[in-house]
Amino acid sequence: MTAQQTPCQRLDPELWFSEMPDCLEYAKSLCAECPLRTMCLEGALERREPWGVWGGEIFDAGHVIARKRARGRPRKDIAA
Repeated sequence: MTAQQTPCQRLDPELWFSEMPDCLEYAKSLCAECPLRTMCLEGALERREPWGVWGGEIFDAGHVIARKRARGRPRKDIAA
């Protein structure tokens, strides 16, 4: 697989920089089989990428995070 055949080169780049958590999770899943994944992640860590999906991980404010929350306030659960 060449760089031109990787998912991030074939598909819409906006997917890797989406604000929607579902899109970011999908982008992460596309990175799973990429032979450049480790190199991509290492490069992103060295450059301190501010945001997006790099090497199958989500970056936010320059840090790797497990999941991105949806924008807005979380729903309040009604106390019983």
